Amino acid sequence: MRYYLLGFLWLFVSGLALAQPGTLAGKVTDKKTSEGVIGATVLVTGTTLAAPVNVDGSYSLPLEAGTYNITMTYVGYKPLTFAGIIIKSGETTTLNGTMEESATSLTEVTVTGVKQTGSEVAMIQDLKKSEVVVSGMSNDQIVRTLDRDAAEVVKRIPGVTVQNNNFIVIRGLAERYNTVLLNDALTPSAEVDTRSFSFDILPSSVIDRVLIFKSGAPELPGEFGGGVVKVYTKNSVLENTTTFTISGWNRSTNTFNSGYLSTDHSPTDFLGFDNGQRKLPGSLAGLAPAIKATPEQLSAIRNDLRNEFLPKSITSRPDLRMSLGINRKFEIGHVYVSNVTSVSYSNTQEQYDSRRQRYAYDYAKESLLPAGQRAEPVLNIDYVDTRSISAVRLGVIHNYQVRLNDRNRIEFRNFFNQYATDEVVNRHLVNFPDERERNDYSLHYQSRSIYSGQLSGSHEAGPARRTFLTWATGYNYVNRNEPDYRLNKQDRELVPGKLSDTNPVPFQVSINNGGVANSDARFFSTLKENTYMASGQIERRFNGRDTLGVNQIKLRLGFYAEEKKRDYDSRYFNYVAGRNINPSIREQPLSTIFSAANLDPVKGLTLLEGTNPEDRYTGNNRLIAGYLGTVLPFSDKFNLSGGVRVEYNRKKLVSGRTTDEPYSEERTFVLPSLNATYNFNDRSLLRAGGSISVNRPEFREIAQYTYYDVNNDFFIEGNKDLVTARIYNADLRYEFYPTRSELISVGVFYKYFTNAIEQVTSSKPSAELYLTYQNAKQAYDVGAELEVRKSLVGLTESAFLQRFSLVANLSLIHSRVELDSLNPNNRNPVTKKQFALPPRALQGQSPYVVNLGLFYQDTEAKWQVSAQYNVIGPRITFVGDVFQNPSIIELPRHTVDVAVTKGIGSHVEVRAGVQNLLNQEVRQYYDFDRNGAINGTEDGKSFARYKRGVYSTLGVTYHF
Repeated sequence: MRYYLLGFLWLFVSGLALAQPGTLAGKVTDKKTSEGVIGATVLVTGTTLAAPVNVDGSYSLPLEAGTYNITMTYVGYKPLTFAGIIIKSGETTTLNGTMEESATSLTEVTVTGVKQTGSEVAMIQDLKKSEVVVSGMSNDQIVRTLDRDAAEVVKRIPGVTVQNNNFIVIRGLAERYNTVLLNDALTPSAEVDTRSFSFDILPSSVIDRVLIFKSGAPELPGEFGGGVVKVYTKNSVLENTTTFTISGWNRSTNTFNSGYLSTDHSPTDFLGFDNGQRKLPGSLAGLAPAIKATPEQLSAIRNDLRNEFLPKSITSRPDLRMSLGINRKFEIGHVYVSNVTSVSYSNTQEQYDSRRQRYAYDYAKESLLPAGQRAEPVLNIDYVDTRSISAVRLGVIHNYQVRLNDRNRIEFRNFFNQYATDEVVNRHLVNFPDERERNDYSLHYQSRSIYSGQLSGSHEAGPARRTFLTWATGYNYVNRNEPDYRLNKQDRELVPGKLSDTNPVPFQVSINNGGVANSDARFFSTLKENTYMASGQIERRFNGRDTLGVNQIKLRLGFYAEEKKRDYDSRYFNYVAGRNINPSIREQPLSTIFSAANLDPVKGLTLLEGTNPEDRYTGNNRLIAGYLGTVLPFSDKFNLSGGVRVEYNRKKLVSGRTTDEPYSEERTFVLPSLNATYNFNDRSLLRAGGSISVNRPEFREIAQYTYYDVNNDFFIEGNKDLVTARIYNADLRYEFYPTRSELISVGVFYKYFTNAIEQVTSSKPSAELYLTYQNAKQAYDVGAELEVRKSLVGLTESAFLQRFSLVANLSLIHSRVELDSLNPNNRNPVTKKQFALPPRALQGQSPYVVNLGLFYQDTEAKWQVSAQYNVIGPRITFVGDVFQNPSIIELPRHTVDVAVTKGIGSHVEVRAGVQNLLNQEVRQYYDFDRNGAINGTEDGKSFARYKRGVYSTLGVTYHF
């Protein structure tokens, strides 16, 4: 499929230059700034034949063959006239013009209208006028790619990478260090074990722009390390439009294959939620949190539990994606109202095989070695996972903007997302020390409902419009349901010389005599979170060197308040052997062994609840912040801004285990920030910024609760001793703007941490892998970033080449963590030997990130072509210890995406493309020598290796 699409792309690109009519094209620029004169008109003198000048200064005017006089005109500029311009049939004649401002001076005027923020020019101008160091991406650039959700969008921004396909890493700092706002309100998180907003729930089609603020400011949240991410959804329109898009997607690893693993879906699974067939049976669901089910109660629900532990094989179908966008504007009297409504739906299937290995050390041998010397790792477990994920996403955006008059505006934004995954993992495992092989299954369904709503307003007061008031209220709701997560283990004796598929001995279900969370278990959990917020800011402007707005002194006073409550509840049950179990039951296959007929506490199986009190918790977080900031334009060249933000935070967590002391941290932080901008001229400037920020523990990180992650085969547990980290930030960046739509920037940054929070491996004398959280004594993160957004206009006379543009960014990052030398993780709990862990990078930090994008756009012929490349350097996926578990390092993987869009008529667009064209392997290796790199000694010793497949698409959009 990918070769056909590549051939298709090559033929189209090859024919583009031959498809042009007789055309007059070129660029109109300002004599003083060399920027495009946006809004100018190029016309045939004395006629109505005309073309507008685009945002980059370019224009294109189709004309019949002949000789013409051409005029370029715009308000405030002297008109330009060219005589005797010859147009030839089938060729493009290039005519550039440089316009000079008219000698007639213009006074400052105020224009009232609806600002369109999603264009590339608007984005570049916002970056240029910003008071802080900021990067971003506009809707114009998003629509030129195949990026399906916000996670794929943000990874194109300098210094940003994505982990687990949904959590972002900024400047090498893991997702927990990045604060995310949706339409200026802190986002909810539906993740139980992660402190981050899951970017894959937000469709790219509804995004207006994405901004990442990398230096602090009084009005920005004080909790960030890598950056503050602001995602804005569309909210204003210029005209009434309706669009409908439908596309089909093919994945090379599973589409049309008959071996796709699936479960019995409920009738409502296609909408993203379970209809109740997986829920906890009635009598158990009503139990108080501190009460375990009795044997009698468990026996009573024997017929209410579905006997589905073995998935079925089906033929995988192509993915389906649809979206409907409705934009409307209308007036009620003198009130202007615009509405943006978007409904998106996707139903996808993915399956791939992952090769995994688990190693151990011979501690008896190690005790005889010299101090500091380690024993060689020995392969204990070798397994292959077949992982299939059926995912359904239903998203709704419904936004209103009400302009009461030219001074008062109100916005009402609503975002709802229903997202569900039905995942099956079939694990074939060989345990060499036990000489056993296993064939395990896990059936895991989870659904997430997320609503985020904000009501906000902006107002201007006073006859001179010197006072500006903005306010917002918001509410976030999260409901995460994980019903009837089923796990089982089947094993048999490992026969040397016999391949798994030729071994005549059948697998037998492993029945334990006691409860084990990751064996023959049924797990149920729910998470509910409610967040209420309010914010406000008043800005007063004073005359500076003159009365112009750009030179006014600004004084800002504002606040932010948030109240969050989370309730988490989980329960699990095991099938265990009865006192005198019938041996024939143990020999039954997986399809029948857990049926109701075999539930007998004496001669069969017993259902036993293993839930612990600490498997439930309630968390409350109150955040109140106030700030005072100012902007001081000292001269035409130098601007200074900054201030102080004070944040009070009270976090409490109460475990279900009454003997546990409730967690409580109540602290107030004073967070100053200072930013300076020096403008060398109208097109280049230098920024500098310094600030102090914090990073607080999340509910999950402090809860004394243990969760089993089947995909990575490890347990995750909290640490109640975590404390808030403090971060000192410094930035310096040079920016050059060749035109209003182009940018070249280069910058450096430095961050210093005290009590940095990381997820690490926990040393335990057990074969199981445990992950927890800890405070590092101190750490630093330093790097450089380069970004280029440049078109070929002005660099070539070829009209064909002028339609190309380049987007490129490069980040180089270095970090180091210093741990307490007496940390328990530095001691082998078996041999009691103390080891000094060498310096290492922060978890998730890559030494380099590269993004390249080449775009071709022909507005007249309605062609759009893009090719994008991405690679990130090696990074630590899991931080190791000195005992059983070395760090896991993910190696670089090169990705290439290609897309072609063709407009047909005035209503239809057809898009084809390929994602992950190279289909390189995801490689996660053990760092056995603990030097922070993968070398020859680790070759072949993988924690995980897999390919996600080439993803091909073909879709059509209809504009009504």
